Amino acid sequence: MGTAENYEDVLKGKYPAKAHAKKVADWIVARGGDKAGTIYLEAQKQRLLEDNDAPVPFRQRRFFYYLSGCNLADSYLTYDIGDDKLALFIPPIEPDEVIWSGLPMTVEEAKEKYDVDEVKTTADVNSHLASTSTSAQSTIFAIPGQVSDDITFLSYKEKDFDLLKVAIETCRVTKSDYEVALLRKANEVSTGGHVDVMRAASKAKNETQLEAVFVKSHLEQNAKNPAYHPIVAAGENGATLHYTSNDALITNQNLLLLDAGAEWNNYCADITRTFPLKGEFTEESLGIYKIVLEMQKQTVAVLKESVLWDGVHELAHKVLIDGLLKLGILKGSADEIFQARTSVAFMPHGLGHYLGMDVHDTGGNANYKDTDPMFKYLRVRGKLPAKSVITVEPGCYFCRFIIEPFLENAEQAKFIDKVVLDRYWSVGGVRIEDNVLITESGHENLTPAPKEIDDMLNIIKSGPDC
Repeated sequence: MGTAENYEDVLKGKYPAKAHAKKVADWIVARGGDKAGTIYLEAQKQRLLEDNDAPVPFRQRRFFYYLSGCNLADSYLTYDIGDDKLALFIPPIEPDEVIWSGLPMTVEEAKEKYDVDEVKTTADVNSHLASTSTSAQSTIFAIPGQVSDDITFLSYKEKDFDLLKVAIETCRVTKSDYEVALLRKANEVSTGGHVDVMRAASKAKNETQLEAVFVKSHLEQNAKNPAYHPIVAAGENGATLHYTSNDALITNQNLLLLDAGAEWNNYCADITRTFPLKGEFTEESLGIYKIVLEMQKQTVAVLKESVLWDGVHELAHKVLIDGLLKLGILKGSADEIFQARTSVAFMPHGLGHYLGMDVHDTGGNANYKDTDPMFKYLRVRGKLPAKSVITVEPGCYFCRFIIEPFLENAEQAKFIDKVVLDRYWSVGGVRIEDNVLITESGHENLTPAPKEIDDMLNIIKSGPDC
């Protein structure tokens, strides 16, 4: 496993496309797929903006990248399962395009850069497909909707459009050492952005300025893309779970909730920190922050291979209930409050989700039809495997739209002290989110961003010039 100390050395190697291809193939064969078949994938196409000759911002298809490590548009790959041979097809040199865009990657450069057995140009795709189907008796595995019209599978006896997508989604849950190193790097870059925002917070006039600070930070570190649209929410805006306007004036709000991460070579960080803009908590915001920090510490502490994520999510709610009882926002029996699901009014979302090439990564097996409100939005269900990476992001929110229906329900309202609650609306929301690697014996937190109270306050008070 690439440790925090040596992950940069790991990243000097090649993205392990061949190992990923074999992992996917083994999954397919283990479920009855043709062991002499061929996997076929296409990269994202380069497209132009509507009514404009400028390109749409490019985002590589994750399925293709997982088996190639290649970020080129308009490319293709095949993996011959029986011969364990991975072939990449990249666009040829087009003189007219060179005038505008310069020389593209050559076949020789691609062979050197990527962990593949063979590189050809896209002009060779169909002839290659015709030559790899052994005696016309094998199966082609592809993803529906991701096969170009000019591609033909006529030489294959069987065409399977069901197994490949599920295979890749499942295999992506557990990470190779190289993938973990990419996630470490994304977290390091993103932590720099969070620290820069903390330093700039006291002087900011609006949320947009702080979004700009984060974006500037990761761009300066050569991370060109955000992992997702940042959430930069001051005061009561933090009560909106996916607030993305990021344009409100900053006046007398106490807290800023910053949910932001950068991408490193297509792998995401997803970090949330909540802190006082001027370096001083109010009594109410400090009380809520301490609860959420305790929620995170207790839930992270129990993580290890095969832990039931549903139970970790329940633990977060139990810690939340205990904390809100101590503050007087909730009243009555902790067990009864838990059974009534009253705490869902204050943390309606799930505790976390898998992380990788997508910020909400594959394989979580969520059940959004669950009638239990505590689990309806839990993105991961079941036991966590070793080498998976999951976000741990407990929160406590004071959103009128969510809480007021509980106040109007007599069976729920009896557990909430409205007089005490009224003091907390201005807190908005508090969320603390880290990215955690699951191991056989426990876990490792990949997120170094400061979250302890004194550490954050010292950074905020140090100002932007330090």
